[in-house]
Amino acid sequence: MSAAAAGRRRRARRRRRRTPAWWLGNLLLYVTVVGLAVIFVGPVVWGFLGSLRPISSGIGGPIIEHPLQWHNYARAWHYPDVNFPHYLKNTVFLTALATIPIVLTSALAGFGFARHRARGRNQLFLLMIATTFIPFAVTFLMTYFLFLQIHLINTYWPWLLWGLSGNAGMIFLFRQFYMNFPSELDDAASIDGCGRLRTFIQVYLPNSTSILAVAAVIMGVGWWGDYIWAQLLLNDTQTTLAPKLASGYSLNPGGQSIASIPLTLAGAMLYTIPPLVFFFLMQKKLARGIVTTGVKG
Repeated sequence: MSAAAAGRRRRARRRRRRTPAWWLGNLLLYVTVVGLAVIFVGPVVWGFLGSLRPISSGIGGPIIEHPLQWHNYARAWHYPDVNFPHYLKNTVFLTALATIPIVLTSALAGFGFARHRARGRNQLFLLMIATTFIPFAVTFLMTYFLFLQIHLINTYWPWLLWGLSGNAGMIFLFRQFYMNFPSELDDAASIDGCGRLRTFIQVYLPNSTSILAVAAVIMGVGWWGDYIWAQLLLNDTQTTLAPKLASGYSLNPGGQSIASIPLTLAGAMLYTIPPLVFFFLMQKKLARGIVTTGVKG
C-alpha cells in the first residue's frame, strides 16, 4: 500500500470517529476550559482596568473611564503613606527568609523518608502527613501566644523558624520524587565513602533542580501573599506590602479619608509582578518537576 493510500485511510478513519458524541464531548471540554479561564483571569482583568480609573472613583460606575490614568502606577509607587519600595524590600526579604530554608529542610526530610531505612519510618511519615489536616484556626492562637511568650513579636525570627521546620506537603513531594531514584546511586556513593548527608548534598540535590523549582514556587507565592502573620507579628516599619496595601492608599495622604480604590488596585497590580516574573523564570523547571514527580508507594 502506498503512503498516499495509507494517509487517505487514516483520514477516513478519523472522520468516522467524529461522531455526535465526539463533538459534544469536545464542546463541553472547551466550554469548561473557557469558563475556568474567565473565573481565574476575570478578577485580574477587572483589577487592571480598575487601576486605570481616576483616583476618586469608587467600586461602582463603568469599568473603563477615559482617559486611562496610567500615572496611577507611578502614584502608587511613590505614595507617601505606603512607601512601596521599602515594604517591597521587606516582602522580598521575608519571603526569601522563609522559602529558602523551608525548601532545603523539606528536601532533606523527604530524602530521609525515601532512602533511609529505619524502624518506625512509615508511622512517623503518616503522623507528619496527618498534621496537614489540622485546621489553621486550631494552631493559629497557640502559635501567636508561643511567639508572644518567647518575645519574638516584632522580629523576623518566626519566619526563619518556620523555614527551618520544613513543610509537610513539601516533604511529601520530595519523598515521592526521591523514591524514583535508582538504588544504585546510593550504592555508588557508599562505595566512594559518602555518608547519608554527603550523598544528599552531592548526588541527590544537584539532580533535583526541577522539584526544587516546584517547591520554591509553591512556598514562595504562599509567603509572598501572607497577610495574617505580617499583620499580627510585625510593627508598621517591619511589615510587608500585604498589610500596607490593604489600608495605605487614601484620597488624602496622612488623613483619615476614604480609601482610593484605583490606587489600591494599582498597588496590588505592582504587588503581583515579582511572583509572576519568578513563575515565568521557573516555568520550564516547574513543568518538568510536575511531570517527573510520581506518586507511588
